[in-house]
Amino acid sequence: MHKTSDINVLEIRALPSPAQLIADAPRSDAQSAFITEARAQIQKIIFGDDRRLLLVVGPCSIHDTAASAEYARRLASLAREVSDRVLVVMRVYFEKPRTTVGWKGLIMDPRLDGSHDIAAGLRMARAFLREVLDLGLPTATELLDPITPQYISDLICWSAIGARTTESQTHRQMASGLSMPLGFKNGTDGSLPAAINAIKAASQPQTFLGINLDGQASTVVTRGNPHCHIVLRGGSHGPNYSPEHIAEAERVLAKANLPRSILIDCNHDNSAKQPERQPEVLREVISQINAGNTSIIGAMIESNLHAGNQPFPQPRENLKYGVSITDGCIGWETTESLVRELHAALAPRF
Repeated sequence: MHKTSDINVLEIRALPSPAQLIADAPRSDAQSAFITEARAQIQKIIFGDDRRLLLVVGPCSIHDTAASAEYARRLASLAREVSDRVLVVMRVYFEKPRTTVGWKGLIMDPRLDGSHDIAAGLRMARAFLREVLDLGLPTATELLDPITPQYISDLICWSAIGARTTESQTHRQMASGLSMPLGFKNGTDGSLPAAINAIKAASQPQTFLGINLDGQASTVVTRGNPHCHIVLRGGSHGPNYSPEHIAEAERVLAKANLPRSILIDCNHDNSAKQPERQPEVLREVISQINAGNTSIIGAMIESNLHAGNQPFPQPRENLKYGVSITDGCIGWETTESLVRELHAALAPRF
């Protein structure tokens, strides 16, 4: 008999079930309480009950947990200083979408050597998330693979769906069942309809294929996630954070009967893919807030211990400590100065 399935599959490796992995690295009572409170605070910012700015800041991706832990310790201290006007949430991104091929993140290839030990990557992700939470920092990530949330979403305070996947029915369905506030990015061309439709779809009950905590293929039925918003990250036609772009986003959201809640991604096409320009983008956003805009609820910054990025793949021992191997970032000194500047600039709002 001719083989008709798995013709191009070389290997299938069984993973531990989500329940097993969670049992190996469970949430503490303190972590559960902190996550619940952080999610509630983020929801209040999204829907206008909290006038603080939501700032999602941190490495483009986590590839070296030691360096990222040092970054987290510094950020936690800074976050406490500015907490009266800014709610700082750390980017803890373990999955990276690729246009063609490349390193797909810590979960998929935790050793950075092509061995793709996903079970080890999931364990490392949970361990690192718990470490960040214990510092008193809310966690943020982009959820890419629809199976991943069963393993780590209980430790996430805010999540994003990226520009490449906002149009995906699979990701809209997944978002409808997630327990945290979530931002949908505009499409890669900069257009808004995909994100608007995604917010609508995710807010509604959905039924789809997934896995349960025992790892069994299952029918997943959701109630819908009411805590979604739009993220403007620019597009192939240029940035989209100007007052005119914000006004257009407000109009489209109002027409769709959605809350006018907008988070600005200061990198990607909004910085013309020049990460060192992120501060100027943030300053323009703050000027709009101080001019009276009430729909901008937050901003996102890609930041690391040291500025820029470095080529990858290369031998792990040759990698520079605290430098991104994916998108370029601003360094810590710039980040610290920028967050303090942001805090001071927001004074008229309080």
